[in-house]
Amino acid sequence: MPADDHTRLIRSRTPESAAMVASVKRAMTITCALNRLAFDDAAGIRALFSELIGREVDDGFSLIPPFYTTGGEEIRIGRNVFINQNCTMYDLGGIDIGDDVLIGPNVSIITSGHPLEPAQRRACVTAKPIAIERNVWIAAGATLIGGVTVGENAVVAAGSVVTRDVPANTLVGGNPARVIRSISKG
Repeated sequence: MPADDHTRLIRSRTPESAAMVASVKRAMTITCALNRLAFDDAAGIRALFSELIGREVDDGFSLIPPFYTTGGEEIRIGRNVFINQNCTMYDLGGIDIGDDVLIGPNVSIITSGHPLEPAQRRACVTAKPIAIERNVWIAAGATLIGGVTVGENAVVAAGSVVTRDVPANTLVGGNPARVIRSISKG
């Protein structure tokens, strides 16, 4: 399967796939502890999330457990980010979340997958980055697929599946998500 400039390809039974599996095990240990914390233990949640991603989040970061990820080390979080309960981030391709982002409950941000060709599905994992720019709101139950950028101030409507870039200052919705209208910058 050919990869474009932004696609990461990890073949099975390689040192890179072994590292990926180790990262998943590490993340499962940390998220298990994180998900046992009370929703109002903000300091404990920030500490464990910081350990998970390998860098400290700011005091404005807020997360309501449970939270799930496949690694954590490829998640970058801006300032004043809110993540609601039951969020899943498959971060192998890299997830960049800008300042002042709101992520609703049951949101899935999925950077990785498998080739479409049946003979290749178990042979490798593919991953593409996701960027969520400043002041974005991703509403409940939305899914973002690897390779997309959600532009500044955009809103992804509840239940949407984002398979293409979302322009700044727009409301998108549906499956696949499409632009519904522009929104004011105010």
